Amino acid sequence: MKKLFLGLALTAGTLAFAQETETKTVNASPLKNDVQPIRFGIKAGGNSAYFSQQKFGINSQQLGFHAGAFVNIPISKQFSFQPEVLFNQMGAKDVMYSTETDNGVTNVKTKVQSRVNMNYISVPLMVQMRPIDKFYIEAGPEFSYFLNGKNKSESSVASTTGGVTTTTASSNSQDIDKDMINKFNFGLGLGLGYDITSNIGVSARYVNSLTKIDKSRPAAENNNRVFQLGLNYKF
Repeated sequence: MKKLFLGLALTAGTLAFAQETETKTVNASPLKNDVQPIRFGIKAGGNSAYFSQQKFGINSQQLGFHAGAFVNIPISKQFSFQPEVLFNQMGAKDVMYSTETDNGVTNVKTKVQSRVNMNYISVPLMVQMRPIDKFYIEAGPEFSYFLNGKNKSESSVASTTGGVTTTTASSNSQDIDKDMINKFNFGLGLGLGYDITSNIGVSARYVNSLTKIDKSRPAAENNNRVFQLGLNYKF
């Protein structure tokens, strides 16, 4: 009888150990599945850019766009690395002066402003962290190469008499002298994003450039600043 009980105890212990080993093995495999596969994608959106010497506001914002491709490389469940290649518009707008006169009969509004439009090829290298599955925070460097750009001046005069307004406008543009511009631009980006579905997402990013634009001017007042808002699609 003692031998029978001893045999049953040994058998039960062996089965319990085997079950525990099997449980650990089964539970280990899903951890590998937490890391998502590498995915490629495209993205596009709007830019709102200005120069560091300006105060942030409507009168200093030059609107443009960005568009390009990216690859998202998961490092772990929470972290991933996302290099991108973008066509990226930067620059600035400045209202040089705006006046209004009224002699009781005729009201005249005059506005003169300048715009700088600069086109770059940008390569952001973003590290993304996901505190929850669909939301992420990102940060990283951005390297850009200057392609071309234009300086444009615009003036408008609106004259109102007896409720009738007549507006005259004129503009002048010229290419930016590439010899005066630093070809390479280095900046730091900080942003966030949200995955609407497994394929479609939205993102917002701010990039602060550290390299001066015009070679002849001090760097402190001569850097690009740009806000980006866009959509992305992962294949």
